[in-house]
Parts: sequence; C-alpha cells; structure tokens
Amino acid sequence: MAERLQKIISQAGIASRRHAEKLISDGRVTVNGAVVTELGTKVEPRKDKVAVDGKLIVSEKYVYILLHKPKGVVTTLNDPQKRKTVVDLIKDIPERIYPVGRLDYNTEGLLLLTNDGDLTNALIHPSHNIRKVYLAKVHGVPAEEKLDLFRVGMKLEDGLTAPALVNIIEIDKEKNSTTLEIIIHEGKNRQIRRMCEKIGHSVIQLKRIKFAFLDLKGVRRGSYRYLHQNEVEELKRL
Repeated sequence: MAERLQKIISQAGIASRRHAEKLISDGRVTVNGAVVTELGTKVEPRKDKVAVDGKLIVSEKYVYILLHKPKGVVTTLNDPQKRKTVVDLIKDIPERIYPVGRLDYNTEGLLLLTNDGDLTNALIHPSHNIRKVYLAKVHGVPAEEKLDLFRVGMKLEDGLTAPALVNIIEIDKEKNSTTLEIIIHEGKNRQIRRMCEKIGHSVIQLKRIKFAFLDLKGVRRGSYRYLHQNEVEELKRL
C-alpha cells in the first residue's frame, strides 16, 4: 500500500513527521535515486528505495499478533488519561504495530495487531463480512422477540445494523442474568453494548472470542502470540 513519504521516514525512526517534511523540502530525500521535494508524495515502502542523505531506509518486516486483551485496557497507542493501553502489553515487540479495529475499555478478548496496512484495511472493511463472535452476559433474560431484533437488524443512532446471529448460551436465574453468543460482521462503535441496551438488557460482561477463524485457544488474558504463516495467508484470502 502506498504511504506518504514523510510517514515512511517517521516510522523508520529517523525523524518526527514534521522534521521529515523539512528533510523532503530541503532535498535530502531520494526515491529510487531521484530527489523528491514535493510533500505528500506517495511511495510503496516495500518496493521503492527511499534514502535520507544517501542512507537507505530499511522497511520493517510485517508482524501479525493475536492479543488476548484484558478488561481495563484501551485499544489505542496513546491515552491522554494515562490509562493502560494495548501497547503496554506488547512492549517487547520492536516493530510499530497497530490494532485492527477496536475493543472498548471494558471489553476483553481477541484483538489483532499488525503493521500490514493493506490487510488491516481489508479486515475492517464492512464489505468483506469478517465474522466476529462475542459472549455477552446481560442483565435479565431477553425474550425471543427481542433477540429477533438482532437477527433482522435494529436501528441505532448511527444507522441500521446488519442482521446478526444470536443464541442463548446460559441463563443464571439466581443472578438474573443471561449469557448470549452474538455474531456480527460489522464494527460500529460499541455495537454489541448498544444493541443490548436497545432491547433493555444492558451488558454486564463482554468478550470477543473469535475473529474470522481465529480464537483465543492457548493465549492467556494479557498475553499474545504471533500468527502462523498459514493463518496470515488465510486472512488474506478472506
């Protein structure tokens, strides 16, 4: 995927984005041997040879991580409120990797992180219908007619949801709660929580247990693993 030249220089750790723009303007950057001074020029980081002051920039290798995000961690690289972020859980990974989509602060479960921008864009694009499976413990016991609203789609403030699959996994009469399995193919902000609130059964606990064919087997809460090459290839086929 083509990236802005100043972004590539910044990600390589050579300079800040603003300083990288000055390097370009000053004629100190070449692409495939030719000086480039126009800001916003886009290049293919893994095809084009970018150099600063004659020294080639080495592109980072692609990294693909499956993280078991705990509750109480934000899915962002930096947090103004100084809360723990997913980056704090992967400090030993030298590459700059980014979350594929989001899980909110109080949601735990499977989160992918990578520096492969093309794959990220493909996985989060709604047209590709990537399946995401959640377990949601909610207050009370929803009636079937309320669960049918998940199945046909319901109107939220940001639009109509796509039809979802929903099944009752467990009913705890003593605690007056129900565990639902909910499968969606889109990623509206806090979608599962808002859908449950819409039918009058707010979420107590929420966990994403699957993303496409990937699950959390063998990955403890707060830990991660690298994806196998065949898993990466399968994601790309999706």
